[in-house]
Amino acid sequence: MASIASIGDMRARVLTIMATRSQDQELVASVAANHAVKTRNALDSQSLEKVVPAFGWHPWFSHQLYEDHGGDDTTYDPSEPTGLQKSKHYMAVLSPSPDPDFIASLPDPMSLGAFIAETRRRLLAEPVALIGEVGLDKAFRLPWGWDVSQPSSRDKSATPGGREGRTLSPYHVKMTHQVWILKAQLRLAGELGRPVSVHGVQAHGVLFDALASLWKGHEKEVISKRKQKLVAAGAEDFSSSEEDNDEFDYAAGAPRTTSAAARKPYQPKPFPPRICLHSFSGAAQMLSQYLNPAIPARVFFSFSMGVNLSTPGAESKFADVVRACPDDQLLIESDLHTAGDVMDHSLEQMYLRVCNVKGWTLLEGVERIRKNYAEFVFG
Repeated sequence: MASIASIGDMRARVLTIMATRSQDQELVASVAANHAVKTRNALDSQSLEKVVPAFGWHPWFSHQLYEDHGGDDTTYDPSEPTGLQKSKHYMAVLSPSPDPDFIASLPDPMSLGAFIAETRRRLLAEPVALIGEVGLDKAFRLPWGWDVSQPSSRDKSATPGGREGRTLSPYHVKMTHQVWILKAQLRLAGELGRPVSVHGVQAHGVLFDALASLWKGHEKEVISKRKQKLVAAGAEDFSSSEEDNDEFDYAAGAPRTTSAAARKPYQPKPFPPRICLHSFSGAAQMLSQYLNPAIPARVFFSFSMGVNLSTPGAESKFADVVRACPDDQLLIESDLHTAGDVMDHSLEQMYLRVCNVKGWTLLEGVERIRKNYAEFVFG
């Protein structure tokens, strides 16, 4: 939070800041109260509107939420003694089975339903806000609890609840539980017509399956070129779709229009209208599965120095993945938790790398990606 004051001096016109856990939902809301972007026009002005807020629960903290759907597989019953229910919950969602001391170091789990209700209220209060950061992570392991004998090891400037340099335990969140938490947030995005930022690490197949399960039955009809030739010229516009015609401009409080005639209001769906796969770490072949024209959501791919160029392995596939990414679906990010000069530098370096791969001038790349960002946020 100490770097928030530097946002106004950054060269980046607008930042998207995302919540990840219980401790930072209100922090994001407080920054948005003073700096939130209100309309699409803010992206082209020098106003004080510098932040697009996002509210979500990251997979690293998904174990802290319990599924309160009332079924036989519910992991936590708040009407029962807290200690026993806490142990029951963490034994059910963590693997391998955690020992009692580790469970004792964890916070009491929170209701997923209550979190979704709170997030809905926050999104309605901020009409341009996204849902994020959400997702799936097969690689992450929970950190060990704090050593109470060494309180000086805590970083007083950091938002509570993070790792803060703690070593990692062998425990991870079961994928079935992560998927449940993710889908609940994706459904909320579909209900309100908000875009989402999705984290995916070593879980690209599971993530695609989770998304596809929500848009199943809503796929676009793909008309073959042969069939198009059988239709009289101008009789039907195959370049449009239902999804293009019913998006709602929440910033303006009215349906989006491309002409004098207003489009239909947004109709809630079980999947988000727009998805950003943030710091996309998959191979080009994995990216291509999201380019199926039958997919009813628009999918963007974002890249960062900290993830996509941080290791020789990541760098070796970077150029192929960027080349495979359609020009109008590419975004850039810092994936850093502090604002200021370091973030500006990270963004600049990634712009230069992407423009080099794409064969764009820097000015051309900045303009293309600015347009893509506006399409992702506003539709």
